[in-house]
Amino acid sequence: MISALIEYFMDPLIALVGVFSLLAFFAGIASWAFSSFFEEVNQKRGRYLSESKRDELKEEYVLHSKLFYQASFLIAFVLISGLIVFYNIKGTPMQSHVLEWLNLLVRWTHIIFGILWIGASFYFIFLENSLNRTHNVRDELAGDLWAVHGGGFYYLEKFKLAPKTLPKVLHWFKYEAYFTWITGFLLLVVVYYMNANLYLVDKSVMDIAESNAILISLGSLIIGWFIYDFLCKSPLVDNGPMFGLVGFGISVAFAWGYSQIFSPRAAYIHVGALLGTLMAGNVFFGIIPAQKELVAAAKEKRPIDPSLGKNAGRRSLHNNYITFPVLFIMISNHFPSTFGHTYNWLVLAGIAGASVIVRHYLNMHEQGKDMSYLLPVAMFAIIGLIVYTGPKMNVVESVEGQEIELVGFGEARQIVNTHCLGCHSKYPTDDQYKKAPKNQVFDTPEDIIKAKDIIKKQAVDSKIMPMGNKTNMTDEERQRLGMWIDQGAKLE
Repeated sequence: MISALIEYFMDPLIALVGVFSLLAFFAGIASWAFSSFFEEVNQKRGRYLSESKRDELKEEYVLHSKLFYQASFLIAFVLISGLIVFYNIKGTPMQSHVLEWLNLLVRWTHIIFGILWIGASFYFIFLENSLNRTHNVRDELAGDLWAVHGGGFYYLEKFKLAPKTLPKVLHWFKYEAYFTWITGFLLLVVVYYMNANLYLVDKSVMDIAESNAILISLGSLIIGWFIYDFLCKSPLVDNGPMFGLVGFGISVAFAWGYSQIFSPRAAYIHVGALLGTLMAGNVFFGIIPAQKELVAAAKEKRPIDPSLGKNAGRRSLHNNYITFPVLFIMISNHFPSTFGHTYNWLVLAGIAGASVIVRHYLNMHEQGKDMSYLLPVAMFAIIGLIVYTGPKMNVVESVEGQEIELVGFGEARQIVNTHCLGCHSKYPTDDQYKKAPKNQVFDTPEDIIKAKDIIKKQAVDSKIMPMGNKTNMTDEERQRLGMWIDQGAKLE
């Protein structure tokens, strides 16, 4: 029993989750144990404030302290429970079933929070772009806006700095961002870390240990944030177009690097994870601290630093432009013509560039500026990518009148049986899949003929199947299979 537990926790991913569990647990204990100390400090600070101010500080402290240690204990409970469950099902048929449901639930939650965050972000950028800034605007206002929605009229005002008196109830927009990132990271763990040999590592791309791939994944997200944050604090940030070009170039460099290390599918997802980390980091490290300082200054009647709002607004605008590429990456694993292309990083750069152009057009349109010429640019870029990623014929039946070798069904079926049937069968023998993915089976000749176009796209053109190339399918085998399909996929 002890030796089995030791072997279980020797798994790098399990050890990592275990460390996070302990950290969350001890963070909860520390928050609870020191709550009285922090409350005493707040009371001492409050002696110099009015009774109402003191009560307000106490209420705010109690709320945040309670939320923190409750969240810490909840995270620790979920992680530790997950470790116990995974220990008992590892290596059994229930493992793939439970992971499938975990994938579903985390993905569903991630999409819900993502919609909440992106929707709020788009709405506030729309407000900023659409404010009336000139007609009958009071001196303390940056602008106002009338709107109608859901059968009612709304009137909104934006202050240049802050109102003279802050309302008691002030709505914050932050938890949507936090939980979008948390669920996204959990999805990265469930899909790519817990199945690293299947989804993260492709030995035909780079023969790398699963633990090393996970460490590279984590390290790249941290390094990417520090590079971006450094640029945001540099003079370059004042030159918007140049900052955008440099940021885009660095993102493309990361995409190329990921494509040289991870499986094609994982390379795309990691670009999305990196961009999502930058967006959430902007909220956590940039936007919310600035807003807290603005609120504190307004409450304490101190002069407000205008640069706080300016910097927070700038990072919010960065998030706005990043969103479209991230949304594409979220759905990209359904489209192997993109991530499965030989130069998938270049395809991603093209799609991201086109989407940023569309986003810029929308932003300018909301400001009343006509940049309609941008839409044809984005459209032709997408058309060019469609042509560039199109399927290529592996063979024709003759070359300059000379007959070439035909590939028979027997050879094609042997290739399919060797590299595809382990998963795509009514009775899979694969150690991960206990049910054929998407119910696609290749047991009979008729099954293979029916799925020939899918087989060509997945195993020949994009080379994303077998998953992680775990059966070591060679380029020659892919070419022969493609030849059979291009020659008409005949049974004789």
